[in-house]
Amino acid sequence: MIISLNSSLDLKILSPREPIGLLILLLGLIFTGMIFYIIYAVSTNQESLEDKKIRTKRESLQQEKIGKLFPKKK
Repeated sequence: MIISLNSSLDLKILSPREPIGLLILLLGLIFTGMIFYIIYAVSTNQESLEDKKIRTKRESLQQEKIGKLFPKKK
């Protein structure tokens, strides 16, 4: 008894010309684009606005503490 692969599994529905195949291709392109964007964002060291605010606030607090420890002589 020989069972052909095409009769047991209808692989034509996964072809790029069918709706399911097109959906799989589009999801793959979106996923790939997201991965490349993440790699680009990490490699260029982009900071979020909140991170910048926290960093500047921390630096200003540090400068205040240094100023209190070492007051300028007049």
